[in-house]
Amino acid sequence: MTTQEPTNAENWAKPVDSLHIAHDLPDHAINLNVEGKRVASMTSGFGKMWQKTYRVRLDGARVAPQQVVKVWKEHFPEFWQKGQHFFGPMASISPGDVALINVKTGGVKLSTGILVLYADDVSFSFMTPEGHMFTGMITFSARELEDGVTQAEIVALVRAQDPIYELGMMTMGSGAEDRQWLHVLRSLAAHFGVEGKPTLEKICVDRKRQWKRFGNVRRSAAIRTVFYSVTRPLRRKEKTRASA
Repeated sequence: MTTQEPTNAENWAKPVDSLHIAHDLPDHAINLNVEGKRVASMTSGFGKMWQKTYRVRLDGARVAPQQVVKVWKEHFPEFWQKGQHFFGPMASISPGDVALINVKTGGVKLSTGILVLYADDVSFSFMTPEGHMFTGMITFSARELEDGVTQAEIVALVRAQDPIYELGMMTMGSGAEDRQWLHVLRSLAAHFGVEGKPTLEKICVDRKRQWKRFGNVRRSAAIRTVFYSVTRPLRRKEKTRASA
C-alpha cells in the first residue's frame, strides 16, 4: 500500500539533517550558528514555555489577508528595527528557506538564524536552530475579522533554550523580543497607510523548567558570538602576518 502525499506538501519544508544557507550573504553578515546546525525541537528547550500573541488591526486599509502576507514575505527584513538584521533570500520567503539573523538583544550581539518550516498565502512559520535564544515556533499570519477588518498577527510558542537565556528572558530579553515584534507590526501597518496600535497577549503554557536540558548552554549562540567578537582582532593580526 502506498502512502499518499498530503495535498499541501509544497507548503512544508522538506526534512533535513542540518541547515544550509543557500543564498549569498553580505560581507558584514556573521554566520556562526546556522550552517551545519540542526533544527531545535519544540520539546528541547530549558525554560518556561510561553505563548505570545501580537496583533494589529489594519483599520481603514482595504487589503485582503493574502495581500498582507504577500507583502510581508517579500519585504520581511524592511519591517525590522534599525540595527536588527534578517538576511534571507532576495525573493519571497518560501518553505525550506534558511535565513541568517544578526541582532542585539539585552545588550548582547547574537548571530543565529531560522528555518522556514511552512508558508502559504495567509501565513508562514519559522523554527529555530540549536543554540538560538529559544526553541519553538513563530507564525506570522493575517485574517479577516467579523467586522471586515484585516488583522495581522504574530504567534510565538517558545521557551528559552538554556539557563542563561532563561535568566536573560526574565530580566530584559523578553522585553526586547516584544519590542521587536510590536515594531514589526507597526511598520507593516504603516506600509498600508495605517497608524497601527499593536497589542500583546502572554500566556504561560508550561511553568516547569526542564533541568535535564541544562547542558544546552554549550551550544549557546550568544556565547559563541561574544567569543567570536572578542577574538576578531587576534584573527585579523594572524591574517595580516600570514599575508606579509
